Amino acid sequence: MDKNTTPPVRKDLEAFQQRKAFLQDENRPEAIAKRHAKGYRSARENITDLCDENSFLETGSLIVAGQRGRKTKEELYQQTPADGLITGTGSINGHLFDEEASKCFVLSYDYTVLAGTQGGFNHKKTDRVLHQAGQAQKPVVFFVEGGGGRPGDVDFIPITVGGLDLNTWVLYSKLSGKVARVAIVNGYCFAGNAAIAGCADVIIATKTTSLGMGGPAMIAGGGLGNFHPKEIGPADIQAKNGVIDILVEDEAEAVQVAQKYLSYFQGKVDKWQALDQTTLRELVPENRKFAYSIHKIIDQLCDEDSVLELREHFARNMVTALVRIAGRPMGLIANSTRHLGGAIDSDAADKASRFMQLCDAFGLPILSLCDAPGFMVGPDHEKLGLVRHSSRMFLTAANIQVPLLTVVLRKAYGLGAMAMAGGSFHQSFLSIAWPTAEFGAMGLEGAVQLGYRKELEAAATEAERAALYEKLVKAAYQKGKAITAAASLEFDEVIDPKDTRLWIQRTLETVPSVASGRYIDAW
Repeated sequence: MDKNTTPPVRKDLEAFQQRKAFLQDENRPEAIAKRHAKGYRSARENITDLCDENSFLETGSLIVAGQRGRKTKEELYQQTPADGLITGTGSINGHLFDEEASKCFVLSYDYTVLAGTQGGFNHKKTDRVLHQAGQAQKPVVFFVEGGGGRPGDVDFIPITVGGLDLNTWVLYSKLSGKVARVAIVNGYCFAGNAAIAGCADVIIATKTTSLGMGGPAMIAGGGLGNFHPKEIGPADIQAKNGVIDILVEDEAEAVQVAQKYLSYFQGKVDKWQALDQTTLRELVPENRKFAYSIHKIIDQLCDEDSVLELREHFARNMVTALVRIAGRPMGLIANSTRHLGGAIDSDAADKASRFMQLCDAFGLPILSLCDAPGFMVGPDHEKLGLVRHSSRMFLTAANIQVPLLTVVLRKAYGLGAMAMAGGSFHQSFLSIAWPTAEFGAMGLEGAVQLGYRKELEAAATEAERAALYEKLVKAAYQKGKAITAAASLEFDEVIDPKDTRLWIQRTLETVPSVASGRYIDAW
């Protein structure tokens, strides 16, 4: 044979190549065109975008739906490639981190195959990959769009009743706190697919998402009415109620956000930039009654383009975000005075508590920016279980292993401020205050009204009462303002706001940040 002649392809290799061809998007033009017509991408397009170039290695690709009793082999190859679930390993953010840190497991239901439903064989594949992720201790990214369990897999009928012995959710849940787990949702996601999303550390969802524990067929089957899929758990509702952590425009943005999210759990970055820190001196108003943008302070304080807010549309009086200071990943909680004055209600307490669990599990130090007038009070809030919800912050913070650093921007009153500081200003590894800070057992105005009620009632006229009230409030403020309160040693130091980053950096050089590995609540 001429040495320049290409040898013929062996029959076994040719058969393998023909079989693999059924998996490729270019060989499924009708299904892919239908997907693109909706403005969506294929599962393989999403994975290609997510992973570093040529890094994705697919496993379990040759399975098909358990419907041999209904379809021919050729039909199964063409209509149910990979049984509607693409799995494998790849590198993510390899340009920032070494090969070891960038490795991830990726799973994606394929909505072009039986509406992304969960079949018997793809459950088996899921379980295999999740087991591997646990052994390898690597992150898991899961595209979960799909309609839940698939009743049409007839091959399992002789040996299966309800399939209630599946281990998928057990294996996935056991990874909680051990590896970072990201669920990406687009379009319709119901039942079993939604249950996977709900077990994830973070849910990133597009605006066209409908996410619910039961789809239209299940609802109708239960005699609960007929609904269009878009009516069940629409994205705007699920973002406001806290189910969705990050709401994005489309799948392309979802992938970008997933890459950014994972980066916080992959390590420190060497290249970073910071804004002019002297600007921090001006961002808290001199008038103590004026609200301000906590987001401006966060963006100014942290490395440029390093802030990723979670559950932005839920409990807006509490901000939770992943950030970087000098390249180091951290968690951040903060009160927002533009919503409920920064007071902590049940939702805000839940939001902060769950976020602290996330940071603690993976060894991310927590920065708390405190401007807390206290917990919300009143009959309406007590109806919402405030006693139990607010206490979550104390229980969680008292048991975290990562350092908590508290910076008081303005108000630090009572139990709410204590909760922001981990339960006590001496529970925080570092407790510092800006000159704008003020401290007290409760809000100054309320303390005056309560503590000086008799004196105020004894005033001869309304004008005298108002004048006495203002005098007492000013006296209370002078006693509680930062540079006076510092003498009590209830906190460590008053600092120039421009030095906040320096204090954070130096402190984190002093104390180790240990990952607890504890599981993270779904809520």
